[in-house]
Amino acid sequence: MAGAATLVQPSAGLAAALGGNSVFSQTLGTLSGLSASVRAKRPFVLVGIAWSAPAEAQIELRAQAPSGHWSPWVSASALGHDGDGQPSVGTRFGEPVWTGTATAVQLRSDRLVKDVRLHFVAGVSAPATARGAAALPLAQPVLEAGPGQPPIISRSAWGRGARPRHLPTYGSVKLAFVHHTVNPNGYSAAQVPGMLRAIFDYHVHVRGWWDIGYNFVVDAFGRIWEARAGGIDMAVVGAQAGAYNTGSTGVAMLGDFMNTVPSPAAGQALSELIAWKLSLHGVPATGRVTVVVDPPDAFYTRFRPGAHVSLPRVAGHRDGDLTDCPGNALYARLPALRSRISALAGTPAHLTAAPASTLIVAGATATLSGTLILLSGQPLPGEPIELQELGRTGPPASTFATVTTDGNGFWSQTVGFTQTTLVRSLHRPAPASVSDWVEVAVAPAITVNVQAGSPLLITGTVFPAKPSVTLALYPAGTSTGKPIAKTRVSASTGSFTAQLNVPWPGDYTVLARTAADSTNAAGASAPVPVTVS
Repeated sequence: MAGAATLVQPSAGLAAALGGNSVFSQTLGTLSGLSASVRAKRPFVLVGIAWSAPAEAQIELRAQAPSGHWSPWVSASALGHDGDGQPSVGTRFGEPVWTGTATAVQLRSDRLVKDVRLHFVAGVSAPATARGAAALPLAQPVLEAGPGQPPIISRSAWGRGARPRHLPTYGSVKLAFVHHTVNPNGYSAAQVPGMLRAIFDYHVHVRGWWDIGYNFVVDAFGRIWEARAGGIDMAVVGAQAGAYNTGSTGVAMLGDFMNTVPSPAAGQALSELIAWKLSLHGVPATGRVTVVVDPPDAFYTRFRPGAHVSLPRVAGHRDGDLTDCPGNALYARLPALRSRISALAGTPAHLTAAPASTLIVAGATATLSGTLILLSGQPLPGEPIELQELGRTGPPASTFATVTTDGNGFWSQTVGFTQTTLVRSLHRPAPASVSDWVEVAVAPAITVNVQAGSPLLITGTVFPAKPSVTLALYPAGTSTGKPIAKTRVSASTGSFTAQLNVPWPGDYTVLARTAADSTNAAGASAPVPVTVS
């Protein structure tokens, strides 16, 4: 039997970290077999469990509604989703289970389980209702790739107040993972926004992730929801497939599909979404792709760190990770879904963008170039290509130049920036295609003038202005290693003046440097030779 349940009241600091009043926790202790009914501190709509060992424990739970009715037993110990940052050490988290309004839970396990803890999410109001997708705000932009972009409900429809803890990061889309959320089936259309918000609260305020883990969610009514923030047309890195997040997109089917297949409407929406998303990023919907197992997250998989693994372009979560996701019934349908997705995708276009140099100096220029070619190998000449940059606070992207492909589908453009910038190319007409984001690192432009003497009188400029520069004195002909002397001086106005002591007469080199920061790469002036007599 379980140990005695102990209610935990978070401290003020912990309560803030756990999302204020929306999340609360309760310690259960050791679990073996069937637990007693555990009454929660207050009503809740979602619950997830954590435990220390053993990893392979099979734990189920059921919830009691205020009426006294108990829900069916569902799995609560599904593993395999990877969070942002460092994984939890010594603690295992199951997937959160939507319960609807409930007041108590009961657990059962197939073996003795240690350090069991319950994490509850109280209901949070969501702005959307039971309206159809056409009546809800739709995510932008609309790009006609593959079968055409299906309606994707904007994150604003469920995520009012659900602010990510971190700006999105971007990788590439080489494949799509199919998941299920393990929530019980039979929910209503009106409940879906609240379900997504509760999953967000669990992922962020219990797991400590940056945002909800999935890129997209498909509900039983065939509605597609934007989940993780960062842009539906971008390769947003999710927290959905441990060891493969930077090279994939993740679509979760809202429900439990271990023994039940998704509704026809949900299956069609899943097919249309994946066909569009893979086509937009210029990758085929059929065949396999080789990906590399991210070493820090290799424990989610059966493969060694850094292994090159062949996965289907449309993969079930279990293809890559140690999990039952997306459930036996849904996984068995994937071959048929792949055929449907392939038929919908048609012949996508593949668009690239690459800078001739990944590091430039502010005020200088670099050449950005790429190609637009159908996956069949045919170039697309005379097509407009938009060059876009991403602001420092994230999407939307803004277009700063438009170029046209030549007879070989090639394009190029000279660009210049004053700060480090993410850039990409976009072909907006059908077949729409986007390149991956590439970073053009920009170092400050630094000038140095040295007036010989003892001490040296050094003046210079920094663009863009920085809080300080470090001046270093080296032996003649060198500008690395430990300097003979150095000093830090203010450059907040874009210019600086300083004196630098010289230990003895001779030939020297003077160099000015700036540290890397959130807007620029580290910078360095040209070495300046000086003779002190």
